[in-house]
Amino acid sequence: MNVSSQKKLAAKVMGIGLSRVRIVDEKSVGEALTRNDIRRLISHGAITSVEKRGTSKKYSAHRQSQKKKGRRVGKGSWKGRKFSKKTHKEHWMSTIRPLRRLLRQLRDEGKLSVNDYRRIYYMMKGGAFRNKNHLLYYLKGQELIESKDKVKEKGANK
Repeated sequence: MNVSSQKKLAAKVMGIGLSRVRIVDEKSVGEALTRNDIRRLISHGAITSVEKRGTSKKYSAHRQSQKKKGRRVGKGSWKGRKFSKKTHKEHWMSTIRPLRRLLRQLRDEGKLSVNDYRRIYYMMKGGAFRNKNHLLYYLKGQELIESKDKVKEKGANK
């Protein structure tokens, strides 16, 4: 027996979608014509509704465990402006500390004079260099330190 119209009517009466309507007794439902008939069948249990499917907690638990480990924090997850995750000061510190460390190392190894060290230090403080490679590029360009190629050439000449 075709009970599709009764099923549609039951879905409207119950305020749910067609896929959630289940008909237990097709014979009695087939005879129903009005909304009141449908309501009566619902109360008798001939027409039932399936529980709404929710999202499993398993996925959210997995996501939370990943976050606890420090995952899922890349640029794609950021909300807010550029410096909302890392302040201007923290950004500056993470840039300047490696530069100063490198400069100090070059001075201690004797590759850089004290006067050049002080001058470059103040340039760094002024924000002249983006990163360590940029600093080394400048130092080699100004011939304040020797590049690896020139050191090899000197070794070969001896």
